[in-house]
Amino acid sequence: MVARITTFAFDGVEAQPVDVQVQLAGGQVTFQIVGLPDKAVGESRERVRAAFASLGLALPPKRVIVNLAPADLPKEGSHYDLAIALAMLAKLGVLPEDQLSKYAAIGELSLDGRLVETAGVLPAAMAAEAMGLSLICPEACGAEAAWAGGGVLPAQSLIALINHFAGRSVLGPPKKGDLVEAPIGPDLRDVKGQEGAKRVLEIAAAGGHNLLYCGPPGSGKSMLAQRLPGLLPPLSARELLEVSQVQSIAGLLQRGQLSRTRPFRAPHHSASMAALVGGGIKARPGEVSLAHHGILFLDELPEFSSQVLDSLRQPLEAGEAVIARANRHVRYPARFQLVSAMNPCRCGGGPGAAACTRGPRCAQDYQARISGPFLDRIDLFYETPPVTAIDLSLPAPAEGSAEVRERVARAREIQAARFEAGPEGRRQVNADMPPGALDQFALPDGAGAALLADAAVKLALTARGYTRVLKVARTIADLDGSDGVRRVHVAEALSYRHRPAASTASPQGSAYAR
Repeated sequence: MVARITTFAFDGVEAQPVDVQVQLAGGQVTFQIVGLPDKAVGESRERVRAAFASLGLALPPKRVIVNLAPADLPKEGSHYDLAIALAMLAKLGVLPEDQLSKYAAIGELSLDGRLVETAGVLPAAMAAEAMGLSLICPEACGAEAAWAGGGVLPAQSLIALINHFAGRSVLGPPKKGDLVEAPIGPDLRDVKGQEGAKRVLEIAAAGGHNLLYCGPPGSGKSMLAQRLPGLLPPLSARELLEVSQVQSIAGLLQRGQLSRTRPFRAPHHSASMAALVGGGIKARPGEVSLAHHGILFLDELPEFSSQVLDSLRQPLEAGEAVIARANRHVRYPARFQLVSAMNPCRCGGGPGAAACTRGPRCAQDYQARISGPFLDRIDLFYETPPVTAIDLSLPAPAEGSAEVRERVARAREIQAARFEAGPEGRRQVNADMPPGALDQFALPDGAGAALLADAAVKLALTARGYTRVLKVARTIADLDGSDGVRRVHVAEALSYRHRPAASTASPQGSAYAR
């Protein structure tokens, strides 16, 4: 006879059921784990053996075979310990085998039999609930698993589980973790001057558009980007669940605490491709997935490796990161808003003593590190002028993040209502507008169409650039409360389409802005 229990293998954020089967057979005394286990899974036999010894139990002098089915699915991680131990206890008669069929289990064992906190409990609990099973997990993960809404049995140790099934000390269900309200972030009122840059930030927040600031050091580029989360609405219930699943896989959920604040990730420019997109030995989620439904801020953009930046092109278009392996593809959600900042050249390109002395060639070489296809995926370009002493001496602006956040919320409500009734289903922001919806919602009036046609030729807009101008124009119209897209909206959208000038002169606006 074979004792069995269900556990899970993780394929991205999806928890795939794994049938843990334990058999005791005659022959040479061994303890084998089969079914494509990695080294961490293979080491489970030593942790299980030590945990049993701490309980006063010994493995029988037989051939112990643990099969993790399906056998062709790679098994990675230490969270298989608990399921293997429970199936072994059932085979030894310590636990009733018929009871284990109602449960799935996930957790790592310490040598003294205690259960250690494990990553990925939330996706596992959701998968168990969908299968009609209760989940046995470490007590430290109980608050996280409770968010799935199914049955959860949290335990501190193996002995606590044995006593529970024996009826000596029944374990109770856990409470959900706290829904944490993030502290108020930096306010837009702190930024003096740069009214044009604030306007671009508001448009980006309202429509979910990708944004690039280019300007000399100290012009407020990073300050503006750091204030974008304070302009965005909180995560919806569905978005919160998706974000929390990624964070659970990455081991970032503390005591089951969830937050409706949108993620803001700002990796250093030395980040590798695996750190940014995802990968490594166990194909962990990268920064693009940790920024799902939030913001990925890349400061000093040209300092990132060109190969790393180009690896973002596919996630920016598809909304997911695909990590290729020899025998499978791992997918993580990655629908994020890209915000980036850069200096015009390596020297900085500031005024006066900070000005570049090597001419336009310095800026051309510096900006050439960023490929054209990557820049084509940016919706809004803005050249931030230097902040003068006069700007800094002025009193704080009257309008801060609260006022801008209200306008952004109204614009997003318009978009939500629009796309909920659209042919392509619900889309929350204009940046995600499918091609079929452009003709229905974003076509400009006659004057605007003529202006866009003329600009498409003069600016050599690609098809992607053309559609992104329309999406930005639709967002500007939403902020104005306009039902249609007019010429003035198209003109402003075009003014943000020109790329940073390869010179150190003061920034020049596009002719279409006038």
